[in-house]
Amino acid sequence: MVDFIYSNLFFFIFGIVILSVLLLDLLVIGKNKHEISFKESLLWTSVWVCLAIGFYFFIRFYGDHIHNITTMDELVNYIRLYSPHVKLNTTDFNEALKIYRENAATDYIAGYFLEYTLSIDNVFVILMLLTGFSVEKKNYKTVLFWGVLGAIVLRFIFIFAGSALIVKFNWILYVFGAFLVYSGIKMYLDRNNEETIDVGEHKLVKFLSNHISIYPQYIGGKFWKRIDGKFFFTPLFLVLVMIEFTDLIFAVDSIPAIFSITRDPYIVFFSNIFAIIGLRSLFFLLIKVVDLFHFLKVGVAFLLAFVGVKLLAHHYLEMIGFKNVYSLYIILATLAISILASIIFPKKKAVE
Repeated sequence: MVDFIYSNLFFFIFGIVILSVLLLDLLVIGKNKHEISFKESLLWTSVWVCLAIGFYFFIRFYGDHIHNITTMDELVNYIRLYSPHVKLNTTDFNEALKIYRENAATDYIAGYFLEYTLSIDNVFVILMLLTGFSVEKKNYKTVLFWGVLGAIVLRFIFIFAGSALIVKFNWILYVFGAFLVYSGIKMYLDRNNEETIDVGEHKLVKFLSNHISIYPQYIGGKFWKRIDGKFFFTPLFLVLVMIEFTDLIFAVDSIPAIFSITRDPYIVFFSNIFAIIGLRSLFFLLIKVVDLFHFLKVGVAFLLAFVGVKLLAHHYLEMIGFKNVYSLYIILATLAISILASIIFPKKKAVE
């Protein structure tokens, strides 16, 4: 047990720090419920992006502490399992560690920007859920906080299960790749379709309504309450479950996508966590300018297809020495082009 805790000490510390910051935001800074302003959402988005970039520099200089790599044999074994695209080209341990750190840092930041970009589509679906359930704007933050915590647990399960499958069955990367190419093409073809959610007719809502006691009205920001000796869930609890269900659906795309960057479950997890946490502040930022960046969906569709092709051709790319820094450039360029195109070619207003 002691060895297990020691070998995963960094992971535990990371989890405690992230949870502490989230609780600080919810219970101290945001204890008074209010509608999040554009200025506040911009500030918190900047904070989380800066923390994510700061973590890049930590990995860049101290990345070996993540897996507690202390010998050349441990490093070689790690590269064989999780980063076959990395070529050490040296027998000097310190030099090899430097190469490992540089690649791990690049994999992390590329994965972070990929997940952050893919999560944009999730923001619009969450907005439809909150408006469809007529949730008061002052309760958005509370719902999204617990939604983020649930998403962290779900992503943890998905990532480490996916990593174990890839290590044992390498061919599953081709399945992931084909699915992502299909998802990218489908998203592009459906980009102009009007997305709507009929919450009253949703199968999950009907299932929950038939199996648990739901109070017909909102009770402030509470998810459940005991009334006259009987326990009730509130409609806000339904909203939370729907958000978790939505993240589960989006994880089917995003988790395979990031495995095109790295197979290291820790790097995948860290990049996912920073992207998910940043999603909450990004949500409040994007809902203010939801109609401005209309080309983002095209960019997301392209990235899904790109990472799918990358997975399908991963053996060939490893042979020719394709570097993950190229993936980072493509991700950033796609995001920048999508935003610039949206500004240069604004969405035409419908003629009434």
